[in-house]
Order: sequence, then C-alpha cells, then structure tokens
Amino acid sequence: MPRPLRRLLLPVAALLLLAGLAACGDSSDDPKEASADSAPASSGTASDAPSASAEDKAALATLKVTGDFGKEPKVEFSKVVEATGLASTTITEGDGPAVAEGDSVFAQFWVGNGATQKQVYSSYDGKPQLLTLSDSLIPAIRDSLVGVKFGSRVLVVSAPAQAFGDTGNTQLGIGNADSVVFVIDVVSQLPDGPSGTDRTPAAWAPKIVSTDDVPTALDFAAAGKPSGRFQRTTVIQGNGPVTKTGDHLYVNYLGQVYGGDKPFDDSYSRGTPFDFDLGAGRVVAGWDQGLVGVKVGSRVILQVPPKLGYGESGSPDAGIKGTDTMYFVVDVLAAN
Repeated sequence: MPRPLRRLLLPVAALLLLAGLAACGDSSDDPKEASADSAPASSGTASDAPSASAEDKAALATLKVTGDFGKEPKVEFSKVVEATGLASTTITEGDGPAVAEGDSVFAQFWVGNGATQKQVYSSYDGKPQLLTLSDSLIPAIRDSLVGVKFGSRVLVVSAPAQAFGDTGNTQLGIGNADSVVFVIDVVSQLPDGPSGTDRTPAAWAPKIVSTDDVPTALDFAAAGKPSGRFQRTTVIQGNGPVTKTGDHLYVNYLGQVYGGDKPFDDSYSRGTPFDFDLGAGRVVAGWDQGLVGVKVGSRVILQVPPKLGYGESGSPDAGIKGTDTMYFVVDVLAAN
C-alpha cells in the first residue's frame, strides 16, 4: 500500500549505502589543528580492538585532520592510504553518552579516497544527517561509532570491503581496490519517542491504541464526528524548541480515516522515522499547516479534512475516499 505522505527525496541514510550525491567544496573556516597520530583513542573504537592491525593503525598516522567539531574538516594525506581492514581514532572527544548499536545518530561526515588522496563527499554544507547503527549501515561507519561519545569527531580508515564492498562506489569515484577515509562528527541522538508532560486530549480526538507504548491504531468509539475543519490536540507536551516553516522534521506517525478499523499507514511498524521539510509541500497540506508551532518532543493528534488531505479524488490505493477525514497521531522527534 502506498504511503499517504509524499516523499520526493531518498532518505539521507541512503547516502552511505548508495552514495548518490556529489562532493562539495572545502570549507574556509579557520581550523584548530589535531593530528590523528597524537589524538587520544576513544574506548571501544576499532583502533583499540584486536581486529585493527598495526598496518591499519599506522595508516591513521599518515593523516592530519584540522578544524573545529561541526565544521568541515581539512584532511591532509602524507601518502597513499592502503588499509587491509578497519581502524579508527577519536580526534575530539565529546562529553555525551556513548553511542550504542541500534542508535539513530545525527552526524556530519567527510569522505575521501585513500588511493587518490582526494575528498569525494562532504555533508557539512547542509544539515546533520541521520544514520541508524544497524546492519543496513556500512560496517566502516557502524563499527567505528559504537562506543564513541556524542560530541566526538572520529577519523576512520577502511579497506574497500568494509566500506563500499567488492564493487566500490563509482558515483563517488571510489574503485573496488581503493581504501576509504571518513571523518565523522557525532552530533546528537534521535529520541526513540516523545518526551514531556502528559496532556488531556480534546474530546473530539480518537483514543490511541498502543502496544508497549507504541501506537498501533486509533479507536473512534468515543470520538466526536469530524468537524470539517483542521484541528490539533496535544497528548504529550514536549520540552524542545517550537517548530517553524522551513524546519527539517523527523517524526513517527500513524494515520487512520474516521471510522476506519485499521490504519492506512504508519512509520512505527517500519522502525524508521519519516523526515521532511516543513512547509515545502512534500506532505499533505494538513501536515504542513498542523505541525507548525509544535514543541519538539510532543505527541499530537491531527484531524485533517479532505481539502487539506487528498481532496475530492482521495487516495484510492490507500483506501482513502474523497470524503474521508484523516486522523494522525504524530510524534515530533527532532527538528533541524
């Protein structure tokens, strides 16, 4: 069944898997120097693990990284990087909690070709990108970040197999025999769910049916009939900043039409938050209108009439008629 929320771009995490974006230019920021060979290694990084060979640790020492955390780094190569496995070191150690396997992490990263000694991609000209440390993420990133503290900058050297596999990545100009260099700033963690103060929803709102605190459906038995206009009510009042047009939001949601016996779509069951630019027309108008002015960390319920949803044509593939009012429970997890 197609999703009722329009998405025009690939998820940002696909960058590391598909590498479909072009590299950006160098930053002109005034750097503070920190060399890889003199920087302390973070507990749990691959450079301290028995699997990191002496040769791979030595490859780290051939690289010099300068620049402030959160700003695009300058990476200097003293020779061709020829990694046979995976090694990493922490250049700047943060003071946050340690990253755990399975965490969803906002990060900025720089990618270089160890053979050509050139930058091939940088995310620093845009917003931090969301990476989930699961089996879907390439090992060079996943294995190097587990155990690192939030707020840290990490340098990674990787053999081809742990980076882009046997085929390399032609879109980035990385051959199947080219070692890869990553510089990663671990910015923050994406919360698992809403966090704040419980509120009493409006009388018109359906009841949220949950399993282990995760919404699975909406119950309309005691809900008011659709009013024909947009309405929003707060279930949990978050403590974060207030969302505004232009923010890039990360949300979990569930949608169900009034009187429907099951949801037509949800992100909770997929285990992956939905992200979009608020006010950019990439979602139904009821979302662009209704999610402005919501505190990050909140859970809200939206009543979206047809004119702010799919109009008179509805969305037949999703089982939504042109007369159906849609209801959504939405958890606003983060806003960049």
